Amino acid sequence: MKVIDVIFGLICGRMIGFLAADFLRAFGIGLNVYYQLLIWLAFPFFTLFCLWLAYCAARKFLFLFQAAKFVLVGAFATIVDLKVFEWLVWLFSMVITVNPIASKGLSFLFATALKYWGNKYWAFQKHEKEDFYKEVGQFFGVTLVGLIIDVAAFYYFTNMLGAQFGAPPAVWLKLSVIFAGLVAAVFNFLGYKFFVFKK
Repeated sequence: MKVIDVIFGLICGRMIGFLAADFLRAFGIGLNVYYQLLIWLAFPFFTLFCLWLAYCAARKFLFLFQAAKFVLVGAFATIVDLKVFEWLVWLFSMVITVNPIASKGLSFLFATALKYWGNKYWAFQKHEKEDFYKEVGQFFGVTLVGLIIDVAAFYYFTNMLGAQFGAPPAVWLKLSVIFAGLVAAVFNFLGYKFFVFKK
């Protein structure tokens, strides 16, 4: 593994730990200093360990290391998606009443800019600059379909399925953002690997 893999792996693990602590607090589980420190340390190193396992497995199956990095880029972007979504809902509620689906669409587009960079340069390591506009067009084409899948899944989880597992509505809303991102991620990985960033 390269140094950049270690750095990004630790950063993504820290962001995942941040989200885990956020969910625990939302469920009313208090975290003392020791548990917060454990989360701060455990998630980054567990993420790095999983990335290393994928790196080792990639000696036979290259796509596994790409998939692991894709998942980490996606996890990081999903957390950014979630936080931007929460911020937009808060901002719009202060100014005008806007449906949360509009906020979800905007937060998804913001996170997509992060995903482009992370997937192009880190996950799929495509550094060639040939036909940049075509590549960006293809990326945003795949991402647009991913956006439709993401928003449709978000609508399903929030409006049709409703809160599950005894989760409070605010927590279910956050979980719905994550679940919708996971559904769209399968389509996006295949589209990015075999269409946009193919070598």
